[in-house]
Amino acid sequence: MSKQPPAVTSRIPGFYREHVEQRLRAMIETGLLSEESVRHLQDGGRLTLEIADRMSENVIGVHGLPLSIALNFRVNNNDVLVPMAVEEPSVVAAASNAARQVRMTGGFFGEATAPIMTTQVQFDDVPDPREAKARVEAEQSLIFQIADEAIPGMVQRGGGCRDLDVRVLDEDDGVLVVHLYVDVGDAMGANVVDAVAEAVAPRICELTGGTVGLRILSNLPMRRRVRVRCDVSADALGGPDLADGIVKASRFAELDRFRAVTHNKGVMNGVDAVALAMGQDWRSIEAGAHAFASVTGTYKPLVVWTRTDSGVHGELDMPMAVGTVGGSTRVHRGVRAGFELMGVKNAGELAIVMGAAGMASNLAALRALAGEGIQRGHMRLHSRKQEVQENARLQAKKVERGGQ
Repeated sequence: MSKQPPAVTSRIPGFYREHVEQRLRAMIETGLLSEESVRHLQDGGRLTLEIADRMSENVIGVHGLPLSIALNFRVNNNDVLVPMAVEEPSVVAAASNAARQVRMTGGFFGEATAPIMTTQVQFDDVPDPREAKARVEAEQSLIFQIADEAIPGMVQRGGGCRDLDVRVLDEDDGVLVVHLYVDVGDAMGANVVDAVAEAVAPRICELTGGTVGLRILSNLPMRRRVRVRCDVSADALGGPDLADGIVKASRFAELDRFRAVTHNKGVMNGVDAVALAMGQDWRSIEAGAHAFASVTGTYKPLVVWTRTDSGVHGELDMPMAVGTVGGSTRVHRGVRAGFELMGVKNAGELAIVMGAAGMASNLAALRALAGEGIQRGHMRLHSRKQEVQENARLQAKKVERGGQ
């Protein structure tokens, strides 16, 4: 994790009680935001129709989400402000509270693998798939050369094709797929690896004797992973009974796929909220996460918690295809403000923070389940929404009466 200025802290007690203007002022006072980002946030973070029209298709307006800051995160010995875009207040509150508990024992620690994305080139009607497999493997160097020539800019920045494997999916029907593994640097990398697949397909087709099928990335990037771990004391969690309850709930997810799905949804509450705030392809991350949970043939939890002498120990392992360049990171002013606040310098650092946010969200959910139950905390925060709705209803009635 890149070091942030000493004055920046993610521990801001009472932040949620402050008026929104005071919270924004606290973010400005960190000195992390550019003047343009300050103006953007002071204007309510509004996305102009002009920018929205460049970002999407058939645009008729802009649909807003709250942009929040999850606090108390300490990741790889650095305090981190974690932007979240989510409509559910309990996601931000729960992650912040769990991060506070984790920071008492040092915070989160993690590492990301090299940014290796996977692309697939599929072939049908291959006459002899086993022989074709051997021919493709023998031509690996030439295939790499063709791949790299298709992405010269990425190669100049240190990326490029790193490995290849060939899988026979159906020998009788002659279905074969070639995987190419490409280092995409700080990009998410979808366009890069799609270009590689298109470029190498003709030569591989000659080698296999089949017909070219799909040429596209896989959203299960098994070689692009993030691993995050943390320890939490039983005292921070509220006592040994709660620590035991968290571990039992985690074990339940290991044993039962119905529970594991909801367990992992808790992880993705945090991951997706950060992904949306940071302009990432959260749909790709979701797809990869749930596919990864199933690679053993049985759906498993992405985070596992075990009991220690002093409390609990958690470990997260999941694919994380994210980028700090390209996509919305340049176009959307709010996304750029998010990067300024978070202070990450590359895609690996972003992946680790997102993994930590997922762990915190999962821990908070398990602690609630093991204690007061999930509904009580949800409803306490949900009442705030109802207040807003009631105020809006009363205001509308006032306006209606005034117009009569």
